Amino acid sequence: MSFTNIVRQHTAALRALLALTVVLGLGYPVFIWLVAQLPGLQDKADGSIIEVAGKSVGSSLIGQSFTDADGNPLPQYFQPRPSAAGDGYDPMATSASNLGPESVIDQPDKPSLLTQVCQRSRAVGDVDGISGARPFCTPAGVGAVLSVIGPRDSHGNVITPTRVVSVNEPCADTKAPFLYTYEGVRVECAEPGENYAVGQIVPVRGTAAPQVPADAVTASGSGLDPDISPAYADLQVNRIASARGVDPQRVRELVAQHTEGRMLGFLGEPRVNVLELNIALDTLAAHG
Repeated sequence: MSFTNIVRQHTAALRALLALTVVLGLGYPVFIWLVAQLPGLQDKADGSIIEVAGKSVGSSLIGQSFTDADGNPLPQYFQPRPSAAGDGYDPMATSASNLGPESVIDQPDKPSLLTQVCQRSRAVGDVDGISGARPFCTPAGVGAVLSVIGPRDSHGNVITPTRVVSVNEPCADTKAPFLYTYEGVRVECAEPGENYAVGQIVPVRGTAAPQVPADAVTASGSGLDPDISPAYADLQVNRIASARGVDPQRVRELVAQHTEGRMLGFLGEPRVNVLELNIALDTLAAHG
């Protein structure tokens, strides 16, 4: 290949590089920015920032915690759903817990998804004065899961249990397991450091009918969800009304005013934006 051809090819490549830089590196971003400034889009493009008295208090698109310095829920505010993003609602660490339905056995310093749900449900129940009991949870708020040990059939199911252990209830933490017997065998509490994987893992459903909604005990995929369900909002009304000394019906009216329906009438579920609702509560208090 001659020197002239090499120069020609490199010149063509340089021209293509400059053209693509102008079109994709400058023109396209400017075009997208201009589109984002159109009426109806500008607010979301700018972060949907909410201001109160000229001060930014948050974004309607990103959830935030309403807790005291010790992390305890503030009783006068609606509480959001749990978050697995960093220390909670951290946009720089947006993520889910990556735990699935099979996460039912606790590990040292790492509770299973089931136990996390049980603990959250119990905590919500304590805060809002209702029962936090739910299926597959022990009264103490951990996953009700047994390791059933014994001979198995061809499908891997234990035929005759010889030993049964409540794997999420260490003997150091409980005087007696949540279940006294299972198929005629006395249930034991778990000994620290012992591995019960040899047994068949059996979650026990129990009879509890959950009063705490699912979104109150599960984190969103992003960890940044700013909304809660109307059911979770309604559950918190009496506690907030009592803390603020207002009529519960007035709080329910605010919830109704800030409840959005399904997008386009069929996408998603009805939802309530927690930040906007709590701002409305403060405005109500300021105006008596």
